[in-house]
Amino acid sequence: MKDITQNTQFDKRNISMMMDLYEMTMANGYFDGEAKKDLVSFDVFYRKNPDGGGFAIFAGLEQIVEYIENLHFEEEDIEYFKSLNLFDDKFLDYLRDFKFTGDVYAFKEGTVMYPNEPVITVIAPIIDAQLIETAILAQINHQSLIATKARRMVRAANGRSVSDFGARRAHNMDAAVYGARAAYIGGVNGTATVLAGQMFGIPVSGTMAHSWIMYFENEYEAFKKYAMKYPDATVLLIDTYDVLDSGLPNAIRCAKEVLEPMGKRLKGVRIDSGDLAYLSKKVRKVLDEAGLTDCIVVASNSLDEYTVSSLIGQGAKIDSFGIGERLVTAKSEPVFGAVYKLGSVEKDGVIIPKIKVSETVEKITNPGRKKVYRVYNEEGIAEADLIAKDDETVDLSKPYRYIDPIKPWKRRKFVGFSAKELLELVIKEGKRVSPKRSLNEIREYVINQLNNEIWEEEQRFENPHIHYLDMTPAYYEMKMDMLDEVNSQNDES
Repeated sequence: MKDITQNTQFDKRNISMMMDLYEMTMANGYFDGEAKKDLVSFDVFYRKNPDGGGFAIFAGLEQIVEYIENLHFEEEDIEYFKSLNLFDDKFLDYLRDFKFTGDVYAFKEGTVMYPNEPVITVIAPIIDAQLIETAILAQINHQSLIATKARRMVRAANGRSVSDFGARRAHNMDAAVYGARAAYIGGVNGTATVLAGQMFGIPVSGTMAHSWIMYFENEYEAFKKYAMKYPDATVLLIDTYDVLDSGLPNAIRCAKEVLEPMGKRLKGVRIDSGDLAYLSKKVRKVLDEAGLTDCIVVASNSLDEYTVSSLIGQGAKIDSFGIGERLVTAKSEPVFGAVYKLGSVEKDGVIIPKIKVSETVEKITNPGRKKVYRVYNEEGIAEADLIAKDDETVDLSKPYRYIDPIKPWKRRKFVGFSAKELLELVIKEGKRVSPKRSLNEIREYVINQLNNEIWEEEQRFENPHIHYLDMTPAYYEMKMDMLDEVNSQNDES
């Protein structure tokens, strides 16, 4: 068996083993009988928007597709499973040639999404569907969380540049790289993480550390050396000693004595500590008086959407924000909470919907195979999402009755509305069928939705409008019938 202590971050990794043990124990149990032939459907959904927001952003789909297409077990994996003394030899032999053979439907990556609607539906043999649970949830929970947090910070910045500076505070190397990817989907302008730039084509940027300035004999010498080396991208960190009495005067001197004789301009100065609102206003005034009106002011230091909003509200003269740990760790609410729940079992061609019932209303699942529609008013604004049975066709060319599951007694209709189906076939029989989209396409898709389709009231931080998740009458009736049946069984028992 391979000595795992010799692995490095540069090894080509097979992450098929990224699963909870119970997925294997259940798969081994299904393998014994006829169950392994049954097709099932599982839905991925989440129950609550992070940070009390009005929506979330769906991210991580590309990594899920890559994972599923490459899912396989190597001999060392089989040997490891064998060492646990839990699994039948025939099952382990089956794993040697295992490939995912099912279908996956999903929202487009970057779709604005809402609680309790399926954003991914897996339809596959029960073993196939069971083995991918953890990997799917790990990708969706992480990247959707960071993309959503990034969008909040970008909104708070109100048109000013936002960059990801968080790699060194991320929970590990993968979290830094895929966090940068998700943050870019959410709208940040770039990242300081070089590997993310290399892998995904995200614009990279960076300046200098305090150590650069401390290394040289004095601050001006440090600035001079840097400017001579990078005359087209000189952004100087001015708070190592004193922003107003040392850093800023030395930056201006560098601009006048080093860069301008070369025909270059000082690109920016960065402040990483202190009263950012007060200092930025002072810095801006002095820079302008020195004729450096084009020199930008960059701020960093434990920022989030609330501190950014506060700084802008105070009239801070900040052009660009570098945001670190509170973005890449989603510090204020670091758990997204997407789940993977059984929706149906197909036996002998008959699809049997399944429902999970709980004393907690939010944990009662929406059963069966289903479609999700986004419903738009005449202005093209998304009014609601609508869940339908998989075999239903929703026609909004005429008044259409629907059920609000929170207020089912209300008689409601969509009149003059249009709808589009959100779940699209991504993987068929284990192979990708949807075209791969560039990261910039995904990012622009997010921006377009938020600018043109999503209510402004859903995007505010405080008490956002709650997006409606409605049901077709047929779907609502099916769910209520299933709940009645469960109650009847409980009464008999």
